[in-house]
Amino acid sequence: MKPTVRTGNTKVWRNGRMQDGARAIPEETPVAISYNGSTQAVMMATPADLEDFAIGFSLSEGVIEQPAQIDSLEVVPQDDGVELRMWLGGAIADKLQQRRRHIAGPTGCGLCGVESIAEAIRPVAVVGNGRSFSPRQIIAAIEAMPPQQPLNVETRAVHAAAYFTPERGIAELREDVGRHNALDKLAGALARQGIDASAGIVLLTSRVSVEMVQKTAAIGAAVLVAVSAPTALAVRMAEAAGITLAAIARSDGFEVFTHPQRIVEIDHKGAADVA
Repeated sequence: MKPTVRTGNTKVWRNGRMQDGARAIPEETPVAISYNGSTQAVMMATPADLEDFAIGFSLSEGVIEQPAQIDSLEVVPQDDGVELRMWLGGAIADKLQQRRRHIAGPTGCGLCGVESIAEAIRPVAVVGNGRSFSPRQIIAAIEAMPPQQPLNVETRAVHAAAYFTPERGIAELREDVGRHNALDKLAGALARQGIDASAGIVLLTSRVSVEMVQKTAAIGAAVLVAVSAPTALAVRMAEAAGITLAAIARSDGFEVFTHPQRIVEIDHKGAADVA
């Protein structure tokens, strides 16, 4: 498999003088996603957790509804990148043929190749009731992410998407140079393990744009928490999808933009009150 980090030689200006230095920098490589022998998308991504990426992308793009609909998946290194070869059968293959398009995507492109404005802001499925979380649990989730981001600790240059439950803490975390890719990788990891995402929180180290909400809805998570702010369209989409969207999350607090009923405080008697 291709390396995820390389060392770059640098000239460092510090303390009033220039000196030689070295810096760990993340790799990004073209990743081609193909179905039944035809390329569907080419994304710039970190060459790690690519099986998760293939499955998560397929789910969030609506190509499949569950991982079992992929008959085979192969990660094939190429001279200049990696190809993720998937074979689909039956009605799924027929459906894909009807919507075939070729996409070339920059790093983490979230809406590459959509063919109309309506498709870009397509309605998403309304998520289930999910469960409630206290403000302390949300802050604990955000604070738990950085130590579990080894690639970012080394390079300070990649995004992460994670899944948190109070019982397990950070259950899954995926990193990538592209924020959309990181969330697709997380989606694939959860789907491969059969994890019901409605029982936890999806966490993002990035801003929340509309496609991040769309992908979270596809995952089935009812609570989305991010360290950066959302766009106005993302807020409207989260409202329509029934997702609790909390953002600008730090160790000292956060802001809730939609469906605050899932954010509760526990009083001294153990009863839950809406925050």
